[in-house]
Amino acid sequence: MTAPRMDTAQRWALGLASAASFIVALDVLVVATALTSIQRDLDAGLGTLEWTLNAYSLAFAVLLPTGAALGDRFGRKRVLVVGLALFAVSSAACALAPGVGVLVAARAFQGAGAALVLPLALTIVSTAFPPRSRGKALGLFSGITGIATFAGPFVGGVVAEGLAWQWVFWVNVPICAVVIRLVGRHVADGRGPVRPLDPWGVLLVTAGVFGLVWGLVRADAVGWAGVEVLASLVVGLVLVAVFVRHEQRTPAPMMPMRFFAIRAFTSANVANFALYASLYGTLFLLAQHFREVLGHGPLAAGLRLMPWTGTLMVCAPIAGVLADRWGERRLMVVGLLLQGVGMAWLASVSGPDVGYAQMLPPLVVGGVGVSMAMPAAQKSVVGAVGPAEVGQASGVLTVLRILGGVFGIAVLGAVFGAFGGVGSPAAFTAGFGPAIGVAAAFALLGCVVALGMPGRRAAVVAGEPRVD
Repeated sequence: MTAPRMDTAQRWALGLASAASFIVALDVLVVATALTSIQRDLDAGLGTLEWTLNAYSLAFAVLLPTGAALGDRFGRKRVLVVGLALFAVSSAACALAPGVGVLVAARAFQGAGAALVLPLALTIVSTAFPPRSRGKALGLFSGITGIATFAGPFVGGVVAEGLAWQWVFWVNVPICAVVIRLVGRHVADGRGPVRPLDPWGVLLVTAGVFGLVWGLVRADAVGWAGVEVLASLVVGLVLVAVFVRHEQRTPAPMMPMRFFAIRAFTSANVANFALYASLYGTLFLLAQHFREVLGHGPLAAGLRLMPWTGTLMVCAPIAGVLADRWGERRLMVVGLLLQGVGMAWLASVSGPDVGYAQMLPPLVVGGVGVSMAMPAAQKSVVGAVGPAEVGQASGVLTVLRILGGVFGIAVLGAVFGAFGGVGSPAAFTAGFGPAIGVAAAFALLGCVVALGMPGRRAAVVAGEPRVD
């Protein structure tokens, strides 16, 4: 049976939610290729400058569950607008920052705004479409959001070579203003079930995730065996364990633990974590490979990442339609397998004399795999619960995705440092090959987990979650 055509309300919901998601996803990586210009203008040390990236990721990750909970309680459209407004104001503060300290603080507020926007954008799309056409919508949503992820280094390169770095942030302000106005006029509001707020749950999960993310982002600087990293990870794990116990006991949990008893929910989340660990870790090193080994500037390096963007534009919407027809498991397994094969292929051809033409085929294979897996994971997670719980499920999916990316960058960075380094093409590729091999292993591990997903299932009825 073919999916029904989108009506006007659904088009607006999909278009504006995708635009909001695009804005915040672009900012995750767009700053990376402009760092050299920022360092020069603000006279910042490299260690301090790293926090222009880390502050955003930390605030983003730790506040994601809270953003989803606030949307359920106070209205998803209202909280989405607040998030976009906070993101715009923080972007202006970044552009006006007189020093790196102010820039880092403003980036943290940017991350807080993004944490309100991204899970609610996904929730708005998921609730606007019925289960049998949701995969197609999420495929389009994934394609647009994924383009932002891969366009980040390219956009940063354009700014670094042709404009002042402040325009990385200024461009967000008018775009957010337009999206806010259109959301207010064309997106219907919605809420989750009316339940008391869970302040202890918010506090515990925020502190626990903060501890885990802090340990991951600091591991490359001080070493995995450092006291700071070990203490942070242990405290984070303990607080997350306390959070789980609290959520099992409280009558109104912000993240119902029964979700994790649903095979479709848990297996898709774990596989998606592995996907983003492979994806972000590869992207982090690949952009530097184009500069350190091939000798390209920021703009040329960004252009050479565009094959990934192209696969997302073409493949993610098609994969969403196929997920509606075939179920999510097949798309997840094949997509992660292709990503693993592509990264293993890339690792095998790595060397100081390798050219871009040799790297292009494995990049395209991996990009096709990522484009297949993204919408399938989203559809599996939000489809595993009832309509009233989509916001909570979206929050879990998004926070695990961000943590997967942080974990991938940290692990691949540590492997790269153990086998190679910067300074010469030979030193860089000595670490690049083993690190990309780990990225392949992450994807293949996710493929194995995805095999545990249930096959094509009946839609959720009467607001009750599926039980596998």
